[in-house]
Amino acid sequence: MNAPLLAPKVWKFGDNIDTDLMVPGPYLWKPPEERVRGLFQANRPGWVDQVRPGDALVAGLNFGIGSSRPGALSLRLCGLAFVLAESINGLFFRTAVNFGLPAFEAPGVSAAFEEGDGAELSLQSWTARNARTGATIKLTPVHERSEEHTSELQSLAYLVCRLLLEKK
Repeated sequence: MNAPLLAPKVWKFGDNIDTDLMVPGPYLWKPPEERVRGLFQANRPGWVDQVRPGDALVAGLNFGIGSSRPGALSLRLCGLAFVLAESINGLFFRTAVNFGLPAFEAPGVSAAFEEGDGAELSLQSWTARNARTGATIKLTPVHERSEEHTSELQSLAYLVCRLLLEKK
């Protein structure tokens, strides 16, 4: 893959964004397409109506903590191109892989982006670049994720993300 994936707008979230905020209880048993309506209803009311296909989400530490609610699927279905976070909960990472949502740890990402900035993601160089400021940060390559993941899962995550990004 030679060309970076471009996100015209970054939506910025803080630390400790848990899956209960992504899939609130009343939406848990709804069909996936309806479940999207509950995304971040408690902390960002109306966000799901503002986000556009191809946008990206930047978050702080511990993104996706909590239960195994399918927040990654809702994020993918609302059209997010990718997620960048200071750190990502292991269970959320695995569900992101399963649902085809590219999600990467990128230490320093919170300081490198403001809400509304554009982002360029390159798996060739494992970097994310702020389109407004030119600031570039390194992604943690999927194959270097913590040892909590088996090498098979790491290889699968890398391949899934590469295929998804190459299709865009």
